[in-house]
Amino acid sequence: MVSIKRTNSKDKDFVSLVAELNAFLAIMDGREHEFYNQFNQIEDIRHVVVAYVDEKPVSCGAIKAFDADSMEVKRMFTLEAYRGKGIAGRVLTELETWTQELALSKCVLETGKRLPDAIRLYTKNGYQQIPNYGQYVGMENSVCFEKLLNKK
Repeated sequence: MVSIKRTNSKDKDFVSLVAELNAFLAIMDGREHEFYNQFNQIEDIRHVVVAYVDEKPVSCGAIKAFDADSMEVKRMFTLEAYRGKGIAGRVLTELETWTQELALSKCVLETGKRLPDAIRLYTKNGYQQIPNYGQYVGMENSVCFEKLLNKK
């Protein structure tokens, strides 16, 4: 059974999953990892979601303020053995719901072109590719997305 918990970046399960994410991305990003890693610090993130299967933490994601009407989706990760089971989609949906509860109407995110599973997750869940924003402008490996949400 999958359960979802809202928490913050001090949560030990989130910290553990992010450590696994960072190890995975160090391999996938190669030489560019240090550039990307500087934008992925997790101190003081107030909006974190952790998914559990039978009380084991298996997936996570977070949102942080991006602009006056948007949150940026960060630190999405699912343990390899639990991929393809819809868990990441549930985490993403919970983050979008939380964004709406905060009276914001859009989520944006950046992912890597070397992460086709992530790209499929976002496009399957209604995200549209947009020009790279902020620090990702000019980064060949980056691809940025947004999703307009219905305000609650």
